[in-house]
Amino acid sequence: MAETPSGEASVASPQPAQKENQVIDAFSPNKAISHTTFLIIIAFWIVASLVVWSTSKIKAIPRPGEVLSSLSHLWNEMGLGQELIKSIGLNLQALSISAVICLLLAYLTVIPFFRPVIIAFSKGRFLSMVGFSFVFTLLLGGGSTLKLTMLVFGMSVFFLTSMAAVVAEIPKADFDHARTLRMPEWKVVWEVVIRGTFDQAFEVMRQNAAIGWMMLTMVEGIVRADGGVGAMLLNEQKHMLMGDIFAIQIVILIIGLTQDYVIGMLRRLICPYSVLTLERK
Repeated sequence: MAETPSGEASVASPQPAQKENQVIDAFSPNKAISHTTFLIIIAFWIVASLVVWSTSKIKAIPRPGEVLSSLSHLWNEMGLGQELIKSIGLNLQALSISAVICLLLAYLTVIPFFRPVIIAFSKGRFLSMVGFSFVFTLLLGGGSTLKLTMLVFGMSVFFLTSMAAVVAEIPKADFDHARTLRMPEWKVVWEVVIRGTFDQAFEVMRQNAAIGWMMLTMVEGIVRADGGVGAMLLNEQKHMLMGDIFAIQIVILIIGLTQDYVIGMLRRLICPYSVLTLERK
């Protein structure tokens, strides 16, 4: 405490100490840091990555200037924007369909009769999509329907596995608590299984949206009739145009991160309670 000329007590500014604590906390385990400090850390790693990338001696990796030049060429002359719109639409359709199907199946695991079928379907994550492309082609023909079906199948087996695990790990105490309130069993399913895991369903959706972008290139490479950013990426890889390949990959990364952020924002908006008790929030 210090006195001002007028005789009033004043408090020393704690800002330098706070800044020092933030720096220390940034290098300490299990510490929460301010949003500003976190943005500074992100900026540091971005700059460091660009420096390493620009000074890299690996000839197979194009420099940032080459990638920007390739991106301009692809966007203005090769129709990257139009192909990107096709791929985004395909990914969103597959994500929506797989979410509806897998959430329904995951919730049905509360009924013993359906569990063997659902468990068997989830094991499809070990199967290769390439091996089943011929079967899907015979059943559905080609075109956008074939791409959508293959992508839905590829995403669903992972979505269902994760969501079924979420349902299976609901504590018994949650069910007992609902029953003490004299809820019928279907009411228990609604309150505990469906509403109680809704925030986790968003997290599973985020993970599988990323899986969808990883599978997109393979699916669009198998069915190239409708184009898409995946087909364009494979064409550039065939001609070993590394600048174009990096440019397309960066665009896919940006779109994927944006989609991931939007789903996370929806989770916080619809289920604000999901982040109230996190350690680093």
